[in-house]
Amino acid sequence: MPELTSRRGLLFGTAAVSAGALLVGCTSNDTKDDEPAGNSQPAADDKPGKQVTIGFAGPQADHGWLNAINDNAKSRAKKYSDVTLEITEGSNDTAAQIGQIETLINKKVDVLVVLPADGKALTQVGLQAMRAGIPVVNLDRIFNSPQAYRCWIGGDNYGMGLSAGHYIGEKLKDKQDARVIELAGIDNLELTQQRTQGFDAALKNYPNIKKVARQAAEFTVESGQAKMAQLLQAQSKFDALWNHDDDQGVGALRAIEQAGRDDFLMVGGAGALSAFQAIEAGNSVLKATVLYPPTMAASAIDLARALGQGKGVSGLAEYEIPASLTLYSAVVDKDNVSQYMSTGFK
Repeated sequence: MPELTSRRGLLFGTAAVSAGALLVGCTSNDTKDDEPAGNSQPAADDKPGKQVTIGFAGPQADHGWLNAINDNAKSRAKKYSDVTLEITEGSNDTAAQIGQIETLINKKVDVLVVLPADGKALTQVGLQAMRAGIPVVNLDRIFNSPQAYRCWIGGDNYGMGLSAGHYIGEKLKDKQDARVIELAGIDNLELTQQRTQGFDAALKNYPNIKKVARQAAEFTVESGQAKMAQLLQAQSKFDALWNHDDDQGVGALRAIEQAGRDDFLMVGGAGALSAFQAIEAGNSVLKATVLYPPTMAASAIDLARALGQGKGVSGLAEYEIPASLTLYSAVVDKDNVSQYMSTGFK
């Protein structure tokens, strides 16, 4: 697509010029050009700079994590006097979200941050923005084509499973014939499948551990309670549970309490405030949770601001922001929960 190539040339023009300047510096006989390029890198910082209007479009906040995404974006934008945030009313309807993004494109915002309700379905509107010369920061749910965004930032679903599996594995590594179960999320979602794949891969490092049951829920309190009750009825004895999502984990904990069970450890997922509080209190089976941090929305605002101001990321030598950033799924347990408490979502 010649048009797209041309537009992207405009978006990435700074990188091309910078690379050329560095090349000239390397071949020059002038000793002052021997200074590392990173020393003069135009990195983004907190100091006010060029005014940037950021358009933000996300899905409907019908889940604690999605609501936290919106809150993180808004609060981060308020931190900067040089940022104006144009935020849409979230929608899970693909056509409605496309319309909202097209409105932002028509307003000629400087940068777009988009968490698509459906990455595949919204790829074309991402391409439309890029062709219009508006760089897109694709948040979490990824577009089908890398040409539809300048930068992707999101969580690591496979990494969540790995972290949960290794945590449980280390806790049970000395127990003979250990048994674990899994309360997954919505089964037809790729992210759910990736979390399970990571969990299974981690458990392969512990030959004494066997996964004996798996049940899929729907990321809601009600489904978590119902599906956990089924698992408890079917499994009279097991040593650990991994629950993919802290929202549905609220329901799972209700079912566990109602059944009077406390003979296993539970690991959650995502990083809800309720999970952090339960871990800190230490009065339930929930001993840890693996993060899928909604703070990624705040980081997306930082990246969008840097893009709008033609700057790179502080701490990196490159003149441009990276093409992708995958966040780490840290394990939060009683040892470090106080550190993460302020990031917990409701």
